[in-house]
Amino acid sequence: HEYGMRVGFWRILKACEARGIRPTLSVNGRVPLAYPRVAAAARDAGWEFMGHGFRQVPAHTLHDQEGMVREAEAAIAACTGTPPVGWLGPGLTQTLETPDLLAKHGIRYCADFVVDDVPVPIRTAHGPLWSMPYSVELNDIPMMMVQHHAAEELHARSCAQLDRLLLESATEGCKVMGLAVHPYISGVPHRIGVLERTLDAIASRPGAVFAQGREIL
Repeated sequence: HEYGMRVGFWRILKACEARGIRPTLSVNGRVPLAYPRVAAAARDAGWEFMGHGFRQVPAHTLHDQEGMVREAEAAIAACTGTPPVGWLGPGLTQTLETPDLLAKHGIRYCADFVVDDVPVPIRTAHGPLWSMPYSVELNDIPMMMVQHHAAEELHARSCAQLDRLLLESATEGCKVMGLAVHPYISGVPHRIGVLERTLDAIASRPGAVFAQGREIL
């Protein structure tokens, strides 16, 4: 993980900047404090900061989950100037109270549910919280660290997913394809080229656009 923050992040940043892509950054509230250069670079490049807890601790193990949400929001707001509107729980972890707590504190979308290829509303005690499409299969952690696929699998799956969603969108309306990468995995020298080719392949498809979570919202 330390390699990702020291080296891998900068490769991914360069790959995105070269292609005019401003991704959504799932970020612990501790990151602006522990890695201020990384947080500042992402902010200055126009990346969206999506809340990812305050520390990388499963939400259901916390005694004060609401306090964690407040801490994460405050840290991100101090770095970017605005609180986050999106959320991804560490490890996609929640309790039954999490959606209510997020909506209570101004979070408008959450990517934890992985239930659809389009945003769908979830009722909470404080108004709707939108479930934002996310992926545990177009994701380098399960793909490479758990399933031990070669880096090329990221390109193959992403293109197959994109082509099918583009085909469906012609008659069903826009679809959302989440692609999740991590600096310590996709930012290493032997994988970054596959990520770059994948981004180029996405950009080449007519009808495909790169969008942040807040833009999709």
